[in-house]
Amino acid sequence: MPIAAPHPPIHIWTRRLGFRAFVSNLRAQAQDRFLWVPVFLAAGIAAYFALPVEPDTGTRIAVFAAGLCCAALGVWARGGIALISIGLSLFLMGLSLGAWRAHQMQAPILGWPYYGVIEGRVVMLDRSASEAPRLTLDRVTMAPISPPRTPDRLRLSLHGQSVQVPQIGDIIRIEARALPPSPASEPNGFDFQRHAYFLGLGAVGYSRKDFEVIDHDPSGLWLTRARLDLSRAIQARMQAGAGGFAAAILTGDRAGLIATDVEAMRDTNIAHLLAISGLHMGLLTGFVFTALRVILALFPRVALYYPTKKWAAIAALAAGGFYLALSGGSVATERAYIQVAVMFTAVLCDRRAISLRSVAIAALIVLIRRPETLLSPGFQMSFAATAALVVGFGALSRLFTGRTGPRSWGWRLGMAVLGVVVSSILAGAATAPFAAMHFNRLTTYGLVANLIAMPIMGILVMPLGVVAGLLAPFGLANLALYPMEQGLTLILSVAHEVAAWPRAVRMVVSPAPLVMPVFAAGFVGGLIWNGPMRAAFLLPMGVALWISGQSPRPDILIAPSARLVGVMDAAGLRVPSHARGERFVVDLWLENDGDRATQPEAAARPLWQAEGAGQAATVKGYRVWHGRGEAALADALSACGAADVVILAARLNPSDSPGPCLFFDARDMARAGAVALHLPQGGIGPIAIETSRASQGARLWSGRSR
Repeated sequence: MPIAAPHPPIHIWTRRLGFRAFVSNLRAQAQDRFLWVPVFLAAGIAAYFALPVEPDTGTRIAVFAAGLCCAALGVWARGGIALISIGLSLFLMGLSLGAWRAHQMQAPILGWPYYGVIEGRVVMLDRSASEAPRLTLDRVTMAPISPPRTPDRLRLSLHGQSVQVPQIGDIIRIEARALPPSPASEPNGFDFQRHAYFLGLGAVGYSRKDFEVIDHDPSGLWLTRARLDLSRAIQARMQAGAGGFAAAILTGDRAGLIATDVEAMRDTNIAHLLAISGLHMGLLTGFVFTALRVILALFPRVALYYPTKKWAAIAALAAGGFYLALSGGSVATERAYIQVAVMFTAVLCDRRAISLRSVAIAALIVLIRRPETLLSPGFQMSFAATAALVVGFGALSRLFTGRTGPRSWGWRLGMAVLGVVVSSILAGAATAPFAAMHFNRLTTYGLVANLIAMPIMGILVMPLGVVAGLLAPFGLANLALYPMEQGLTLILSVAHEVAAWPRAVRMVVSPAPLVMPVFAAGFVGGLIWNGPMRAAFLLPMGVALWISGQSPRPDILIAPSARLVGVMDAAGLRVPSHARGERFVVDLWLENDGDRATQPEAAARPLWQAEGAGQAATVKGYRVWHGRGEAALADALSACGAADVVILAARLNPSDSPGPCLFFDARDMARAGAVALHLPQGGIGPIAIETSRASQGARLWSGRSR
């Protein structure tokens, strides 16, 4: 009878699962070490944007020099020291790259509110969130402001009953109100100042007056004019909803989209079809590549003796470049073109076109060109979906590697259906956490909507868009635009139908700032890491999701202008102090709370009561008073005796003493930006105060870099 082997001693298991296992796993990454290059570079870029203070010139030079030294050490050394040195070098280079890009984009920012005559040339036309026509002007002139302090670019929304829209290239004069880009609506919220800074916008504003065209100079804008002319031509040949959809995916002009259609597509997780991203670029270039290969295969001599695959790849690259130019060259479209360009370049070099290596090359190029895109939802969701698809289909293909023999049409059809289902599941699962963290919503039936909409987009809409472009010079574009319109109408019908299903959308609370980097680190590590330790990366992802569910929302939020205050009622719902005004700020508050109510609906919740020239509410036993304007000044001072927190949208006189309360006036808010107050439970402990200026830091885009 055989004798059972004894269990290995505890120190043997320690060796197996401890340091030796870690070292062996680390060595297993050597074959894919290039995949970690964009990861460490991105970590350095993220570190730059997380800095509380803008680094000075000496610090930037020192960081860059340290990165070069680490790179030299990595080349000279061997083993683990080399890997650590190269990783540290990439991190420092990423930090330097972010700083270099930020200083390269430096331009004048309007320093104070301005009302008066503005002159400028119209270089872009689109629509604001309120559906108002919006102009982007360059060559800006603002009479009282000296040229060195005048913004290079300015964006204006036009309001009024009968708004006339100028043409691209018109030099206009208009009486308008311009403001510096507004700070975040709450601490750690969306930083519009940073967003505008990297768009080159030095001011934003609006006007209710008519403009005057004083000249016309379309130099350098012919492509923009052609793009908008094409957009108008497409919309004229289709119904309103489908026409706006077609113009958005073919030219990048989203001004013709209907708000209800966009909302329905967001609620069903197919809003990604509206943005010209990797999906559209991949479908268009893939169609050109496949169609040209099929056509060339009809000529046996050409197919046998010439590299038709490479010819098709070159044609697909050219088609993608034309699409990039036609669509306006947005950041998302540029990123998508880089991804497909890397793929087809691999075909030209006889390399594997679709792999994690090609994804890493594309990410590296995008980060070097535009480091700030790392923080955008588009970058994160696009590369998350692409990497998940590559890894998932790689694992799926290994299941069928050993299959031999002829493949029937039924088998091929089944694999095609399986591919659509699997791609929708993988892409949806990879992007859902990022969508929830950025947009505060989870779609319950997003998979169903994508399974219906994606084949229509890939098989019908995008190919017909290419055919319409080929037929347009002969005046036959309508032959392709009509069936394309039917496909787009069907997608919109699916969006509205699925969005109407019960509980189609689940709103989630905005997570703490730490959640995103922790989750991203676990997600990326889990995709790239080789070996059994890959499962360990589920831990940071799980921790991040747990933290996101525990993130408390502020009890009191004060808008940067102090003209609006939002407090939490006993049910955990936000109640703004007014039903009108500061709509953009309140919408962000409610969205971050996971609340789908509109501002008037939220303001109708019973909490605020009139008190003198202001309003008062009680939150967790604390009395909050809010007043607007100089007329409320006297009541604000008297309210400070009975209220714990007083907010006044006016400047307090230096000689006035508010008394024993937490007092915020317009001067305080100008320094602090938006303010969030966390009240202690049971009234025990201090009130925690957060400001958007503190969370933003003294950076170039905040106007407080020193």
